[in-house]
Amino acid sequence: MKIEAQGYEVIFNELAYESIAQLLVNKEYSKLIILTDDQVNEVVLPKFLQRLQTTINFEIIEIASGEESKSIDTCIELWKILSDFEIDRNALLINVGGGMITDLGGFVASTYKRGIDFVNVPTSLLAMVDASVGGKTGVNLNFLKNMVGTFTQPQMVIIDASFLETLPGEHLRSGLAEMYKHGLIADKSYWQQLKNLDQLSIEDLEMLIYHSIAIKNAFVTEDPYEKNIRKALNFGHTLGHAIETWSHQNQEVRALLHGEAIAIGTILEAYLSYRKNYLKREEFEEIQNTLNLMFEGIVFSKNDIEICINFLKHDKKNQQSEIQFVLLKEIGQFVINQTVSLEWIYEAFDVYNKN
Repeated sequence: MKIEAQGYEVIFNELAYESIAQLLVNKEYSKLIILTDDQVNEVVLPKFLQRLQTTINFEIIEIASGEESKSIDTCIELWKILSDFEIDRNALLINVGGGMITDLGGFVASTYKRGIDFVNVPTSLLAMVDASVGGKTGVNLNFLKNMVGTFTQPQMVIIDASFLETLPGEHLRSGLAEMYKHGLIADKSYWQQLKNLDQLSIEDLEMLIYHSIAIKNAFVTEDPYEKNIRKALNFGHTLGHAIETWSHQNQEVRALLHGEAIAIGTILEAYLSYRKNYLKREEFEEIQNTLNLMFEGIVFSKNDIEICINFLKHDKKNQQSEIQFVLLKEIGQFVINQTVSLEWIYEAFDVYNKN
């Protein structure tokens, strides 16, 4: 299986390994650099290397796992390492890891010597369905999500669903949050399918991953630089990113995984959609109940809410200092460039706290 994206392909399983082998032959790269993190290096990277067919010399760079590594400081370290290895512009960087690695590695590749080729090998469900398509690279700035980055396409993306067999349950759920979003903004039947995951096999999951990537790819193909309808992919992320940032700065709570924060943001923004007279009450409650069953809840204090709202000022979709939301007209349909009152945002948190 494969999906044609903007100037590259997202390729699945055995065909993916055949394709990267052919890429390495055709491009005659001077050297391969594999970027990964300490967790992936131990569990997943050996499986990838076992299937990678090449005689080209390669180096492995391992960084610490976790969102803290997604920073300009890490980029500087990596640029220095690439320079020390005497990496030229005909080298290839292969990013093997979750979304942090593919975002960071793509940014490092797109800027080192004004750009070297890279391939993304996402190893988490979240990275497969979200970071694999779209050409967004980037790092955080003072905990603010993806504030510095580029739009740069990889040579290819490899999807190997067998990597998910080693993924902890909370990371699988984190990826599901993005898949739920795809159904909510674009495909009601897909949303309904995702609500019933009790007897899911790896083969079933593979088809769902394919569907999610295809949905995202359709938005990206029509609007590659996020000037219009691609903004729909940010549903749940305006408040979700603020909540994620808050959790990583607050030592009194557990730092949330990206998908966990997006799940909360999805409930809040679904409520705003209902409050704006788009969603019906029963649709909002369907979304709320589905996500509450899948994800552990949090109780936000008034001070917590104020901090989260303050982070909204830095959202990349804002226009003329107005916070812009993506909302749902109904399940399966979206509307972009929406503003809501501060009162409604507080109200949404209050409704979330009570459930």
